[in-house]
Amino acid sequence: MKRIVSNIDTTSGEFVQNKENFLEIRDAYHEKLKEVIHGLRADAVKKHKAKGKLLARERIDLLIDEKTPFLELSTLAAYGMYDNNFPSAGVVTGIGVIHGKETVIIANDATVKGGTYIEEGIKKHIRAQEIALQNKLPCVYLVDSGGVFLPEQAKVFPDRFHFGRLFYNQAKLSAMQVPQISVVMGSCTAGGAYIPAMSDETIIVKNQGTIFIGGPPLVKAATGETITAEELGGALVHTSESGVADHLAEDEGEALRICRDILSTYTPDRQKIDRIPIEEPAYSAEELYGLAPVNLRKSIDAREIIARIVDGSYFHEFKKNYAPTLITGFAHIMGYPVGILANKGVLFSESSLKGAHFIQLCCQRKIPILFLQNITGFIVGKKYEHQGIARDGAKLVHAVANASVPKITVIIGGSFGAGNYAMAGRAFDPNLLFMWPNAKISVMGGEQAAKVLAQIKYENLPDDDPKVMELKRPVIEKYEKEGAAIYSTARLWDDGIIDPADTRKVVAMGIAMSLNRKYGKPSFGVFRM
Repeated sequence: MKRIVSNIDTTSGEFVQNKENFLEIRDAYHEKLKEVIHGLRADAVKKHKAKGKLLARERIDLLIDEKTPFLELSTLAAYGMYDNNFPSAGVVTGIGVIHGKETVIIANDATVKGGTYIEEGIKKHIRAQEIALQNKLPCVYLVDSGGVFLPEQAKVFPDRFHFGRLFYNQAKLSAMQVPQISVVMGSCTAGGAYIPAMSDETIIVKNQGTIFIGGPPLVKAATGETITAEELGGALVHTSESGVADHLAEDEGEALRICRDILSTYTPDRQKIDRIPIEEPAYSAEELYGLAPVNLRKSIDAREIIARIVDGSYFHEFKKNYAPTLITGFAHIMGYPVGILANKGVLFSESSLKGAHFIQLCCQRKIPILFLQNITGFIVGKKYEHQGIARDGAKLVHAVANASVPKITVIIGGSFGAGNYAMAGRAFDPNLLFMWPNAKISVMGGEQAAKVLAQIKYENLPDDDPKVMELKRPVIEKYEKEGAAIYSTARLWDDGIIDPADTRKVVAMGIAMSLNRKYGKPSFGVFRM
């Protein structure tokens, strides 16, 4: 492959200024991360620790293989919501390695309202299970939850993707012969009792874990019976009488060791892929800070981004001179082969055809695809409509939707309109989707939206008319707020925000986890000619 030669002057005023602007955004993001991870209420943590319990992330650290990464998902879920009383939406999810096997881990955080579920917590739990379903990954549930957060019951109980979906997904995973292990480390109440009951094997911690459909207060109210939690559904009851749990652990450390032992017996049927020796990029990953699109009006050559992500900065570009607003080509990331589609402007008919062609090649060759989104959308105007931009754009959308290989999406700049869909946005089920801290996502830019609305209401007035200006201002402010990466990740429109310098590692882990499921045969629908 040919090595990308960078044309960026990293000492230029423009590069240095962009880096400074980006680092302000990145540092603000890291402060929010610290606030969520380490800013838990001291009294809640103290009470939790007094019971001999570990924190959710401490449990995960003990569970996964030593010196291996844990790819945490949606850490800022529910940020800026509920007066920030539900850090990480009360549940920690992610992908870790246990006995060399990528595994989905879902851990309740009992220091957050007793580990109860709000709408975003359920959405986060379900998303983790969807990743397990899509990639055929084992699931470990570290259970310490009081079930549904009752004041929000209308938002968490009755609908299709509410609490019941957790158990539906468990049934589907079981039917796919995907291992599911529950470690009951605290309360496991009401509907939540079905999480261990529907798992392949369940471990429960002595004098700490409890499982029951109705807790002591409900039993008292319903039957008049007075009983303790331990008597009703403690570890000894479920490992010696009911059989609901399979393994008794003296403490959390032993429980996690048993869980590791169970997973050591599982051998996944992995997709074979030719991995080559890893080579660091020719350019520093920190240079991405000076390249990250902070001002979305400024164009950036996506090859400069690719050069700082892929092995050796080698890139075998496909159709380099055709449809230059979409960069396509093959590379390796941490030794794994990958096909890359990256934006360098709006999508034209030619861009769409090029992208669809390239996706077909990736599917034929069983090569995972990485989408690097920085897209304003498809081209508009009479000329392009007459040439059939809608028809040709549909070809790209068809190809993305039906790709038989894993898709990983990273929004590095803007993600607007149908361009979001064509570049494997959330609606197109990428295996993972992450955003850089500077990224923005909305149906269109705030300025464009304001102009459209102003033209509809004040068709004959100039842009600088006070009435037009007054109409546009709140629209622009609204789009700026709702389009920000923090707003997106709080609502789980992505799988989390990542530091650009970590992109290479995150993508590699995404490819590694995708190998747990055999890639299907290419199958596409009708491409309108």
